[in-house]
Amino acid sequence: MRILVAGGERVDAGKTTFTTGLLSRLGAVGFKPRAGNDYWFDHDDYRHAVSEGRLYGKDAKRLADASSTACDADFDPEDLNAVHRLWRPSPGPDTGLVGQARRQFVLDRVGESFVVNARADVPESARKALPLADAPAVESVAQLDEITRQLHLPMFEGFAERVRELQRETGGTAVVESYGDVALPIRGLSFDAVAVVEPGRMRAYDGERFLKACEVAGGSAREGRLEVHTDDVTDLADPKATARLPALPSEDRRDPAAVARAYADAFGELLAVTEA
Repeated sequence: MRILVAGGERVDAGKTTFTTGLLSRLGAVGFKPRAGNDYWFDHDDYRHAVSEGRLYGKDAKRLADASSTACDADFDPEDLNAVHRLWRPSPGPDTGLVGQARRQFVLDRVGESFVVNARADVPESARKALPLADAPAVESVAQLDEITRQLHLPMFEGFAERVRELQRETGGTAVVESYGDVALPIRGLSFDAVAVVEPGRMRAYDGERFLKACEVAGGSAREGRLEVHTDDVTDLADPKATARLPALPSEDRRDPAAVARAYADAFGELLAVTEA
């Protein structure tokens, strides 16, 4: 069984809390193909990772910890997160290489490789801790697109196979978490059900119909957009079930087993969709 968790809001939708609880409920492995954090707003998380000569975020760390407990295994964040992007604030109207106003793409970790934005202010701590000396530096959208074709896309193709491989090894369920309000974080995988999560509510969709709606919303793979937002997809598909998600205190949000208990009804509705 394979389940996708997508967000109905761009930030703070509650995807990772929901996903960790689902991992506890199912004894499953959780994956986050794409992730990112901000040098300014997530500085403690950034410092902790680079102090180890690594780059990952708190969401991937939470998934790795929850997966390790659920499956009695040992996962690192990088095992479950193919690409991590570091951002930093960028005052002013310039949207930079990736079209984000007031937000600057600094560098990407793509598997064990790195890509640097030549126009960004790369933190000295990153230059010292990470192997950036030989990393390709991009100065234009065209260069970034070419690097994406060379590095990112093959990484995602291999990562889809890694999801399937780990499922075969564990004989269990995989839960794939998206990022922001992007409907589909990786191609090449089918899903039995999709949970769209937002504060206070989960909507459960048939996996095949949700993927078809992604195709319609985004156009063809050749001509369409690389990213399709969740609300564009949910406008085209009807949920099979809807469930309330109660507000949780911070100590419960950090405990996957507590989340599994609090969200038991919602998880039951979601799993019923996989069996329909």
